[in-house]
Formats: sequence, C-alpha cells, structure tokens
Amino acid sequence: MSFKSTGPKTRPERVKPAQPTDTTPLPPSWSQSRRSSSSSSIASFHSARFPPDEESRMLASSHDLKSQANTQFSNQDYSSAIGTYDRALAELPGYLDFEMAVLQSNIAACHLKLEQWKEAVDSCEKGLEGLEREMPTKPKQKAKARTKKTKTTSNKDKDKEATNGTQRRTSRLNSDTETESESSSPVVSPKKDKGDDDQEDDTVVELPSDVDEASTLAALQLSDARKSDIHRIRTKLLLRRGRARSCLEPQTWSNLSAALEDYTTLQKPEYFNALPPSDQKTVRQALVSLPPKVSAAKDKEVADMMGKLKDLGNGILKPFGLSTENFKVVQGEGGGYSLSFDGGGGKKA
Repeated sequence: MSFKSTGPKTRPERVKPAQPTDTTPLPPSWSQSRRSSSSSSIASFHSARFPPDEESRMLASSHDLKSQANTQFSNQDYSSAIGTYDRALAELPGYLDFEMAVLQSNIAACHLKLEQWKEAVDSCEKGLEGLEREMPTKPKQKAKARTKKTKTTSNKDKDKEATNGTQRRTSRLNSDTETESESSSPVVSPKKDKGDDDQEDDTVVELPSDVDEASTLAALQLSDARKSDIHRIRTKLLLRRGRARSCLEPQTWSNLSAALEDYTTLQKPEYFNALPPSDQKTVRQALVSLPPKVSAAKDKEVADMMGKLKDLGNGILKPFGLSTENFKVVQGEGGGYSLSFDGGGGKKA
C-alpha cells in the first residue's frame, strides 16, 4: 500500500521556546498612588488653615475668654484663671503660635502665684517652642551649607550670576544683605517666620515699581511690630521659666543650672534693656546667688554618686575579704593615674 502526496513538500517551522518571564510581583498601581496621596494629605493637613471667617470667629472667642481670665487673675482667683485660659487655648487655631504663647505666658504667671513650679516651667516651655516656630532664634544649618557652596562656586557661575544680577535687583533684596529665608520672596511679608534677627535689621528692601508703596510700608511696619511683640513675650517667658526653675524642689544641679542659663540669656542687652527696673534687679540678684548654689548642688550630687559607687564596690569585694579601702588611686608625674593595692586596708599598724 502506498501513499502519494500532491503539491510541493513544505517543512514545518520549528517551535520557538517561550521567553522567560519575570516572576517578581509588581506593586499595584493603586498602592503607589495611595502612598503619594497619603503623603500629600499629611502635608496638606499640617498646612491647613481655617477659612478667614471661621478663624476670625475663633480668635474673637479666644480673646473674650482671655479677657475673662485676666479679670480673674486681677481678682487673685488664679485657679479659675488657669481654667479660663485653657478654654481660650482650646478655641484658638493651633497654627497661631504667637497667640498661643501669650496664653501660655499668662498660665505660667498663674502657676507662679500658686507656687506650682513644675507646671510653670511646662507652660513656659510650650510658649517658647511656639515662638521659636514663629521667629527662630537659632541659625539654620542651611545657612552654613549655603556659605560653603558659595565659596566653591566657579568663575563661570559667577559670571553668569553677574549677567543675571541686574534682572533680579528690581524684584528681590540686595544680594549683599539678603538672607536664606528672604531670597524666595519679592516683598517682605508682614509675618517673618525664618531668618536671623541681626541680619534682618541690616537688610535693604527695594520696592518694585508696580507695588503700592503705602501698603508695602504698612506691611513692613506691621512686621516690625510683630517682631517686637514676639521678643517681648519671649523675654517674659524666659524670666518666668528662670524663676520657676530656681524654685523647683529638690534644687538639683540640673534645675539650678537651667535657671542660671535662663538668667544668663536675660543678661544679654537685647533682653535686659527691655526689662523694667524691678526685673533687671531680679536678674542681677539671680546671677549672683545662683552660681554658688549650682556649685554646691554639683558637689553634693557627685559625692552622693561616689558614695553609691563605693557601696556597690564594697558589696562586690566583701565575699573576697576586701573593700574599696584596699585600693588607692595615685596620680603620677605625667598626669596619669595608677591603681595600687593596700593589703592593710589603709590601717596603720
């Protein structure tokens, strides 16, 4: 039996092996979008503000409660005043740091009247933290990094900056005096959150031609007034925290040292000159009376610590018939120390 095939013979094509596929699971697209949306929502939450009408209503309510608390303070009803000040804080939007610091300063004054030193310290620290956010006193690390970067700028970059400098001078601060925070804004805003105080005082402000001069000058005056108010409240908080720290019981080395640090800060001219004569006298007296107390507290705590270490050493050496009296620390001529053993325990024969 035979088979015949008709037509041309064709060769079947070879089957190509399948390409290996990456089995690594990929995160779903919705997870990345959710991650980005969550981070943006967190940022928007921290920068969120109430509508102007709602903010004005809350601020007015807080001011009314503060006035009631001030009356209670004048009537020497300090406990009730603290409660009313707390209600005023609850009505206040959380991002109004200056208004919050004023209330915390008043609460600290009430605690001082009641001799509640720890609570007074806590209130002062909350107020100072808010003012630090409003107008920082510590220089930013970015300023140092920016200085190093400026020193390493090439001549080509300098030439490029020189050609573009004339275009920027009409809308920015003078490049010789501008600060890190001011370089991003064409006009000084009424609220300065960042920057060094000393540098800002010497800043030259150039007003653009298309800006209303009267409104800009008013904004600058408002900024100076705000800066003065912040400095005044910060001075009060430092004074009250220093007094509270110096009265904390027990009068430990750390508490007294912290109080001395506050009064040392208040000794600076920018703070001291803003104080009334009675408070200036308080600062002078504290700077005289606190250093001996700090030294005495330090010596006492060091002696107590060494005594505890000695008791611990005696407890360890007792099973061996030894004590810390058998070991003497002797200082050598080169300034080093050597440990010597005395079998007699320091007793004379």
